[in-house]
Amino acid sequence: QVQLVESGGGLVQPGGSLRLSCAASGIIFGTNAMGWYRQAPGKQRELVATITSGSNTNYAGSVKGRFTISRDYATNTVYLQMNSLKPEDTAVYYCYLGVAPAAYWGRGTLVTVSS
Repeated sequence: QVQLVESGGGLVQPGGSLRLSCAASGIIFGTNAMGWYRQAPGKQRELVATITSGSNTNYAGSVKGRFTISRDYATNTVYLQMNSLKPEDTAVYYCYLGVAPAAYWGRGTLVTVSS
């Protein structure tokens, strides 16, 4: 059974930085993608960034140049370095693991950007 455990959320001032981590455990075979989605209050869940097992990355336009996704393949851990945070980045951030055709989600970690 695959499990995803996130950490690193919290309260940060505008312009600050946070680093999210997500460790995947369980049996994971084959080509897959890991990444982060977020959901702000009253809004739909949206993609933030993904990284494939071949190290291809994809970012939402709103975070390009500010967020960096990386991955430790030995430990199946994905990271999201978030810099120059804005109040509109406030959301619950969910870790994602896609192993076609299945998709797995973490429970989420809250990021609040406020002065």
